[in-house]
Amino acid sequence: MARDEIDYVWTDKKRTLFGLPISLTRYYLTETKFITQTGFLSIKEDEIDLYKIIDKSIKRSFWQRLFGCGTIVIYSKDADTPTKEVKSITNVRRVSETIDKYANQMRDRYGTRGRDMYGSSHDYHHHDDDCCGDIDI
Repeated sequence: MARDEIDYVWTDKKRTLFGLPISLTRYYLTETKFITQTGFLSIKEDEIDLYKIIDKSIKRSFWQRLFGCGTIVIYSKDADTPTKEVKSITNVRRVSETIDKYANQMRDRYGTRGRDMYGSSHDYHHHDDDCCGDIDI
């Protein structure tokens, strides 16, 4: 994927030791997709359509905080990638808010919200029928 073919909203590399961007993992955010690219000679790309994102969280270990990095965990209704970790990136809160902004724009465009994606075969809530027995609620 040539850089001039797509208009990226944000891009960064996975940070390694001391917060340095010495990695073969690169992240791209467009107005419609989140793309992860890994590899050097053989390149693998994974895309998540932003409207399929149902939730996300931020993790910041002691070492990540020390070097100004963090990890965003994205939960989506994408068949190939229900969970994506965007590891060790800088400005983690700002990037998370940017993902929210464009995900909401895409949901508005398609008329979808997170609640519209629940109830499919990949439901994230495990229901154990034996936990309540025959109790009517």
